[in-house]
Amino acid sequence: MYNILICDDERPIVNALKIYLSDENYTLYEAYDGAEALDVLRRVDIHLILMDIMMPRMGGIEAMARIREQSNVPIILLTAKSEDADIILGLNVGADDYITKPFKPAEVAARVKSQLRRYMLLGGGGRTHRLVCGGIELDDETKTVTLDGDDVLLTPTEYGILRLLMEHPGQVFSPKDIYRRVWGQDAIYGGEGTVAVHIRNLRTKLELDPATPRYLKVVWGQGYKIDDGGRL
Repeated sequence: MYNILICDDERPIVNALKIYLSDENYTLYEAYDGAEALDVLRRVDIHLILMDIMMPRMGGIEAMARIREQSNVPIILLTAKSEDADIILGLNVGADDYITKPFKPAEVAARVKSQLRRYMLLGGGGRTHRLVCGGIELDDETKTVTLDGDDVLLTPTEYGILRLLMEHPGQVFSPKDIYRRVWGQDAIYGGEGTVAVHIRNLRTKLELDPATPRYLKVVWGQGYKIDDGGRL
């Protein structure tokens, strides 16, 4: 049995989605803005979220950013707009997929099943506290980091950047993405340079040779990623 949260400020849409998913092995929860969605997540172990972008009080983008601070639960965006900017923004903040209104029932069911299957194969259904990349281990329960078994002392900001990258190995994040997701706001003037400084500090602490990093790599013109695929 999977718990699915449907979040949209239009009750007819919530009701329609509940009908589309009623024949499956799901327990359905509902919320009508981002703040209500966060409240449900505090009380219920949710396995997937259907999240509208445009909502009063707290929209889907802000709610999703907060969710991604502590959970990798699959999020499918619900949007009445087909503009690429809305979709790209949502995916950058952490959405796994999107569906454009008006919905096709078969498409909704298929997208939900696909995301749940992927989530469970990757070890979902329970919060994973331990992240590993080569010799780097991060324990998000104790907030500790080790390198080849030795403790590494990081600042809270360095820890936040490392956790973000380790949660998405191989994925490239632009400096603006990193700033928004770690600092919780859009990058202010000089924000990209601030991210570069923290990445440099992380390399000093985690790389044998910071000039030729094994883990923390730059993708020129795009941003930063972490992986253990050998040296560039």
